[in-house]
Amino acid sequence: MAGLVTTFGAGAMTNSIGEIRDTDFLLVIGSNTSEAHPIIAMEMKRAVHAGATMVVADPRAIWMTTMADRHLSLNPGTDVCLLNSLAHVIIAEGLTDDAFIAEHTEYFESVREAVLDYSPEEAEKICGVSAEDIRWTARKYATTRKAGIYYTLGITEHSHGTDNVYALSNLVLMTGHLGHASMGLNPLRGQNNVQGANDAGASPIYYPGYQRVDDPEAQAKYEKSWGTKLSDKVGYNLNEMMKMAGKELKGFFIMGEDIVLSEPNVSRLEAGLNNVDFVVMQDLFLNETSRFADVIFPAACFAEKDGVFTNSERRVQLVRKGVEPPGQARADWEILIDLANACGADWSYDSASEIYDEMVKDTPKFAGISHKRIAERSCGLQWPCTDAQHPGTVYLHKGGILRGKGLFQAVSYRPSLELSCADYPLIMSTGRTLYHYNAATQTRRDPGTDAKQSESFIEIHRFDARKRDLHPGDWVRVTTRRGEVDCRVIVSKQVKKGCIWMPLHFAEARANLLTNDAGDSVTGTAEFKVCAAEVQKLRSGEGEALYPGSFAAE
Repeated sequence: MAGLVTTFGAGAMTNSIGEIRDTDFLLVIGSNTSEAHPIIAMEMKRAVHAGATMVVADPRAIWMTTMADRHLSLNPGTDVCLLNSLAHVIIAEGLTDDAFIAEHTEYFESVREAVLDYSPEEAEKICGVSAEDIRWTARKYATTRKAGIYYTLGITEHSHGTDNVYALSNLVLMTGHLGHASMGLNPLRGQNNVQGANDAGASPIYYPGYQRVDDPEAQAKYEKSWGTKLSDKVGYNLNEMMKMAGKELKGFFIMGEDIVLSEPNVSRLEAGLNNVDFVVMQDLFLNETSRFADVIFPAACFAEKDGVFTNSERRVQLVRKGVEPPGQARADWEILIDLANACGADWSYDSASEIYDEMVKDTPKFAGISHKRIAERSCGLQWPCTDAQHPGTVYLHKGGILRGKGLFQAVSYRPSLELSCADYPLIMSTGRTLYHYNAATQTRRDPGTDAKQSESFIEIHRFDARKRDLHPGDWVRVTTRRGEVDCRVIVSKQVKKGCIWMPLHFAEARANLLTNDAGDSVTGTAEFKVCAAEVQKLRSGEGEALYPGSFAAE
């Protein structure tokens, strides 16, 4: 979001999910789409079956690579090098859209100069992708009119994650792949309302509608609207907050998040939570973080409340209560209002619709959206939607870029903050699987999904397994500078030699005891995707049943 707001002026997918099937070229980078976003993956498959070219850039051989024309198996953490090299080819071979650059962008020359040293031959030495594949991909992307880029956490969960997004934006701007259907730059958001949470201002940087808290005009507007004095200081990001637990921060209100499972370097976080004075949790179920809670508010799930969710394509959709919440569970907004009033506020709302109306009156991007208007439609409304007659926006930047001019951002390749060494010779990455989601607070309570995948594992290349006398199903200990975890092993064709991969969903084998909490300099997002590790055999697992992994397990 931060990268796209800077370069384009809007932190969301530029295009819509339904347009994917009509795309002629897809660059899927840092996205295990078929497992993390299976519905969007279906649209990608439709496009390929209709004749589209697909390139997948990912260290792992994920399922999507079986359909791809090229798999760019880059070394973990070398995305900027690869993307700058693609830009180098496009500029060197005169494949830029000069008219678009002149009319709709600024600072192109800074990028032209920055990518001079990233020839495909030089990039091959760093990122491990052949110079021929780099040239082929750059030419195909630049010369295909309906070309779209799709990415997710494999791009952003790095110490240079925002640089990765800038480098992707540069490719889009220099080729003019913006402002029309079936193209653009499209982050696939990780949860059904992540986009909506950002839109509503769940951020240390923005008021609702991406209006910065340190913008005097925005501050004055909200002080008048809310009738209170507001700080002009940007708040702490999530990674900063986790490191301040028990130090600068003495109290936590944790809502819908199992931070003891999902945050990196969790041993340090747990030590901090033990020194926190007061912890409030608001969630559907008890989870690992519940052990640290002083008070727990039982919350209603999506089917037990009214409201709106905004999905990846900026589509605001109405959610209607299907059943009453069980026991003492209540809708989040009802709990928050009572808590605020107990603290001395004087809030009075009768419905989620009334709250949404208050939000949109000060956010021009959403001014034409209301619960009533969405209820009259079968498919919701996509922002920007500026008034009650506006039909919504299927794709962004039509006729011009929302920030006025697209901003080229020159970036240089920087290695990840933790590389392999003699003591930790492997590079570990984490991610999701098809059967579980994030902390698995809900999916591991479902007998169907838990039966499909009931335990954690690591994937390791056969070369690295042979060196360690590992066989499928063996019990191993995975160690990093931050901790150790015991689980079983899958010998897999998916991972590169020198790399291992582990899902993050399992409380009994917490991957985030191992991960690095070093953060991106702009957003603080932790480097979940790269940390140095070693694997040691504990005992044979011969004869024990093991989840078979994905298509490439041996």
